[in-house]
Amino acid sequence: MKEKSQKELKNKNEMQSLIESLQEKLSLQSKENEAHKSKIQNQQRLINDLYEKIKLQSHRQYGKSSEKQITDHPQASLFDEAQLPDDREALEVEEETITVPEHERKVAKKKGRKPLPESLPRVKREYDLSDAEKTCGCGCTLTCIGETISEQLDYIPAKVQVIQHARKKYACQGCKETIKEAKLPKQPITKGIASPGLLSFVCVSKFEDYLPLYRQEKIFRRIGVDIPRASLSNWVIRCGELLKPLYDCMRDQLIEYDVASADETTVQVLNEPGRKAENKSYMWLFSGGPPESLSYLYHYAPSRSHEIADNFLMGFKGYLHCDGYVAYDSLAKKRDITLAACWYHVRRKFVEAQKVSQTPGLAAEAIKMIRKLSKIEAKAKKLKPKGIENLRNKEARPILKKLKIWLDDNTARVLPQCALGKAFSYTLNQWPKLQTYLEDGRLYFDNNHSERAIKPFVMGRKNWLFSNSIAGAESAAVIYSVIETCKAHKIPVYDYLRHVYAKLPAVESIEQLESLLPYKVDQSKFISSNGD
Repeated sequence: MKEKSQKELKNKNEMQSLIESLQEKLSLQSKENEAHKSKIQNQQRLINDLYEKIKLQSHRQYGKSSEKQITDHPQASLFDEAQLPDDREALEVEEETITVPEHERKVAKKKGRKPLPESLPRVKREYDLSDAEKTCGCGCTLTCIGETISEQLDYIPAKVQVIQHARKKYACQGCKETIKEAKLPKQPITKGIASPGLLSFVCVSKFEDYLPLYRQEKIFRRIGVDIPRASLSNWVIRCGELLKPLYDCMRDQLIEYDVASADETTVQVLNEPGRKAENKSYMWLFSGGPPESLSYLYHYAPSRSHEIADNFLMGFKGYLHCDGYVAYDSLAKKRDITLAACWYHVRRKFVEAQKVSQTPGLAAEAIKMIRKLSKIEAKAKKLKPKGIENLRNKEARPILKKLKIWLDDNTARVLPQCALGKAFSYTLNQWPKLQTYLEDGRLYFDNNHSERAIKPFVMGRKNWLFSNSIAGAESAAVIYSVIETCKAHKIPVYDYLRHVYAKLPAVESIEQLESLLPYKVDQSKFISSNGD
């Protein structure tokens, strides 16, 4: 009996030991399974992230660059009834209404060829019938009753001429000692062969038409004039130096106003002391000033540090439109500056998420709400600042409240690292700045005006690729600033540059200088094309 009891106890101990061993193995296996599960989830997230990046890159390279949503059209999802949009208002075709007695219908307007400008000179070529054709079959002579005129546009290659500056000399025939010579007006480039007209053409070709200097060199050679690229480059640098006082005046007015915008893009400078040629530098763009004297100012800098914006905007107080770059947050903490974020940056992130997401419903819903805000801005364009402010607070503020609740409710449903999750995160992080535009009717709903102004630089960079020196980059910044400010005020760029290049060397006072600013210049005094 005792042996049986010991045996049972032994079996029980062995069973307990086996159970504990199995439990330990099960626990270990469970931990391994959890580790494998976590690893698989991480790998799946990485796969999804890479999938989205590849798909988005494919869209950028091969797809349409426009962010216009095809689903905005009521027939876009004709064969996908489950995703038909509720908003049927966004039709791209301009329509007009034609009323007939029985019914009313809408048809698309037909856009014909625009008439040629009346300001262009006309060369009239007349075509007449022969004498034989002027005789009717009945024997009578035909009488001219009018003419039919059709117009054809012709092109005459650029005209190049040499301006001779003849300075009269006078001598005293009495004492034979006095000789006087008429003074030559101050020139934009002392002892240079480039006239204000030629300098204007070179600058407009490079900075507005994106034509690199080496191509301009070939064009000049083709018409029989040999101008080395080095000379063209030196002229551009000198033009930037000449326009710098105007640039400084525009910057002073930008600082004095309380609404400004900022953006930046990369530029490559080959010969920069202490840096490799492949290092990235930056071209910043600041815009601001009262509407009647709005200025766009480019600024070259070797970095994207917040100190660049801090130094340029020294003395500025007020609202600053910008993107989500952290340098602007650092600037706002140091200064009396309130940041206003761009709603189109938000929209762009949801558009990208919609392109790569396998379930784009949330992205489409966000885009739809942002579209409603955009429609309010379309109505606001016709109002003055106070009216804009009232309209936004009445119509846009409720939509923003609804959007914020929607973002908070759905942010937990998306993975943080996916494109949609990043769009949610960006919007929520920028939310206080995205509401700033409600505070003042002068503020913009987006920062598109800055992006449009910086686009010419980006387009030019695709052609001339890089700047050779810091002096070249700084001159480019000044010239781009003047050109974009002229375009903002609808000033003909070539005529303006031709005028100021001729007048700036003789400027002696701040009043004379300010009279040459793009938004103050008297266009009636522009130098005509024949140099008079």
